[in-house]
Amino acid sequence: MTTSRTSASRSRAPSERRARSLLRAAILLLCAGTGPALAQEAIRPGIVQSPILTVEIDRLYADSDFGKQVSELLDATGTEIAAENRRIEAELTAEEKSLTEKRRTMDPVAFRKLADAFDIKVQELRDAQDSKARTLGNLSEERRRQFISKAEPILAELMRDAGADIILDQRTVFLSTNSIDITDMAIARMNEMLPDPEPLPDLSGAVTGPADSAPSKP
Repeated sequence: MTTSRTSASRSRAPSERRARSLLRAAILLLCAGTGPALAQEAIRPGIVQSPILTVEIDRLYADSDFGKQVSELLDATGTEIAAENRRIEAELTAEEKSLTEKRRTMDPVAFRKLADAFDIKVQELRDAQDSKARTLGNLSEERRRQFISKAEPILAELMRDAGADIILDQRTVFLSTNSIDITDMAIARMNEMLPDPEPLPDLSGAVTGPADSAPSKP
């Protein structure tokens, strides 16, 4: 009985080995035939395939050509306002000194009128320059919002290319791999597609306050 089972096992062994060999060959042929096609369909060159992507919003703006040009425009306008502030301060200082010298020889009532006019002028100029600074800050936020609005369709396209369902701001992510960060890719794409930012409005020129005139005669 033992001899019979052994003989049967020996007779089945070659056929089973051949069957396993044929099965492995079939699997290899199947993988060889479908693997590249599946890979080509799932992966697009240069784009990571992931359901979740991350992006550094601040760097996206700061390192893009659009953001850099806006920064240059804001810096130039801020420099102009600062220079204007220094010029106005020098002029007001000289005017105040002149007014102080006139006080010695002027009628007190007449001098009080000049002093009041000067105080009004100083306040108006200060308010005007403060308004320019606030306007510049508002323009900075406005240009940033414009950038985000223009960037959204490009980020959406990258999300579709990657087969992703969501893009997260890197600041909200506790831990991730660099492979799912698309910041550099998004910056390159935006540099190609986004137009130059609009020029900033002209904020130069100071508001002229009441003139330093001689007192009117009664």
